[in-house]
Amino acid sequence: MNLRYPPARAAELVETLHGVPVADPFRWLEDAASPETRAWVDAENALTRSVLDGPVRDALVSELTGFLDYPRTSSLQKRGGRYFFTHNPGLLDQPVLYAQDAGGAAPVAILDPNRLSGDGTVALTAFFPSPDGARVACALSVHGSDRQEIRVLDAANAREDGERLQFVKFASLAWTRDGSGFYYLRFPTPGEVAPGDEQYFARICFHRLGDLQSNDPVVFETPGQKEVVPMVAVSADDRWAVITAQRGASDDSEVHLVDRLHGGSPRPLVTGFDAAYSFIESAGGRLFFRTTAGAPRGRIVSIDPDHAATVTEVVPESAHRLSGAVMARGTLIAQYLVFASDRLLLFDLAGTPRGDIPLPEIGTVLTLDAEPGDEEVCFTFTSFTAAPSVSSFGVESGFRGEESFGVDRSVGVKGSVRVKAEAPRYVTKLVWYPSKDGTQVSMFLVHRDDVKPGSQTPVLLSGYGGFNISRTPAYDPGNFPFLDRGGIFALAHLRGGGEYGEDWHRAGMLEKKQNVFDDFIGAAEALIAQGYTNPGRIAIEGGSNGGLLVGAVLLQRPELFGAVLCRVPVADMLRYHLFTVGRFWIPEYGSADDPQQFEFLLGYSPYHNVRPRVRYPPTLIMTAETDDRVDPGMAKKFAARLQSDADGGPFLIRIESNAGHGAGKPVSKIIAEEADMLAFLQATIGFVT
Repeated sequence: MNLRYPPARAAELVETLHGVPVADPFRWLEDAASPETRAWVDAENALTRSVLDGPVRDALVSELTGFLDYPRTSSLQKRGGRYFFTHNPGLLDQPVLYAQDAGGAAPVAILDPNRLSGDGTVALTAFFPSPDGARVACALSVHGSDRQEIRVLDAANAREDGERLQFVKFASLAWTRDGSGFYYLRFPTPGEVAPGDEQYFARICFHRLGDLQSNDPVVFETPGQKEVVPMVAVSADDRWAVITAQRGASDDSEVHLVDRLHGGSPRPLVTGFDAAYSFIESAGGRLFFRTTAGAPRGRIVSIDPDHAATVTEVVPESAHRLSGAVMARGTLIAQYLVFASDRLLLFDLAGTPRGDIPLPEIGTVLTLDAEPGDEEVCFTFTSFTAAPSVSSFGVESGFRGEESFGVDRSVGVKGSVRVKAEAPRYVTKLVWYPSKDGTQVSMFLVHRDDVKPGSQTPVLLSGYGGFNISRTPAYDPGNFPFLDRGGIFALAHLRGGGEYGEDWHRAGMLEKKQNVFDDFIGAAEALIAQGYTNPGRIAIEGGSNGGLLVGAVLLQRPELFGAVLCRVPVADMLRYHLFTVGRFWIPEYGSADDPQQFEFLLGYSPYHNVRPRVRYPPTLIMTAETDDRVDPGMAKKFAARLQSDADGGPFLIRIESNAGHGAGKPVSKIIAEEADMLAFLQATIGFVT
């Protein structure tokens, strides 16, 4: 495919960093507002549309619309005898928040974000019911931004209380037990700190209902540590506000306590940022935490708040990663990752095993929620081929199914929910393969049960490998056009992720980041060696840190792949920390300001490693103008350099407007984006028959 790319000025910009000259010819694309950048963006989008639009894409849009038209319910919580959950009957751009009395009355719509904008780009990103279930605080995002506004609604009549709080990000909110107010995470107002620092210097404030936000007192802050982000919870006995302060994007944390009974300044419970801590609940005068202290795969401990040194192990470290825990009526419900699939195990408060909550298949518990005074555990479960559904399990009474929550599952049921007798059946299996250094890495393979893989089978290989994030089974309707035509979806569990504990994470960060790329390359090599496919039929995809992943490996092993989907990538490893919230990622990646870290960052930075006249596989780069997490300028620079210097391709970039990093994206935009990706795969590795 011979394309004429839009002209992009290559500036003679060379900086010397630690004695090394580094060219940055397309830095001008970092300025999203400049007329030159806007003209380039318009021309690039026009080129991409000219390649992707047509009958194949039109058919895919129609097919995907059917696949996305299925009912889904998520984020079930119970407070004060009332259930709260979000539900989308099918093709609404955003799910609606409902409340339902536990007695079984019909659910009531509390908040419909679709009514808040004409284009479906206002999203409910989180909700926090008060302990008595009378009110619910809702976090709303516009155009996919990480910034949120908090609104408080009356759960009985769905009316706003008039509370609107600004300057919120990464929403963390905890009500007092009487529902009179809440602690919340907020960021500085413009002008309060130096320009560009508004996304740092987070603090915990307290808001009493009816007060002006400007009068909310600061409860906790770390003015000397701009990258510390505190999260907050209130213990069930209302005695403690428990503040877990994380440094950057790391899970390593400190714990500080606010004594709600006696007042006073926050006092430290755990210091040092040398392990992860996550508050579970209080019981018997002790505070229970999930932690990696002395246990890289996680354990549960209890701490006497008045004697911080008195740490008691409750549930010891096991062979599998402990990824979450809640408490319900004298029972700990622990969420474990067993070979990248979730299990829910029960323990009493002394750590004695009490069985498990049975789950239907290899899959993921998306949400897990309980109140210590109630016996019910609410959770959302999904798999590669089963849409998310909510359930309630009583530690004393057993299961309640989704049908108990007043959700009409018959509305809008289409092929992707897979209830039709003629719908294909699928298999999910876990395989292992060696990485470059011999480390054994696991990978899920998903395909139709009647597919017999061979050298011509198309494969979509996905990965992430960073920030202790685990890639577990996820239901993606956009995969089904590919699967239904005999393709294989492969998901590799790379080092840097959290699938196998903190040691697995640390083996893929900082100077060991190349392990992540080697693991991903090893996955492709194993698929070829074991006869599943051939290089021309492998497409790789990843977003954010996963965009960095596929950007790096397409440059390191271009002959190994037939197509690349590179979404919202961290593509310039020398300057990423200068934009948006990039400084939060320094503990994971390192910083080019450090001479030693500069060396390994330069060694794999996608933007800096495009080699002139090397033939690279077809690549579709995707970004969004209002992404305030990964700056879109990095994707633009990477695309311009590929188009300018490389052979092969084509190299296309899709720049979305009124969308952010991905969270809260309207269904209409999801359909359009998935159709573009599938149309690109059809034009490159081919799968539509």
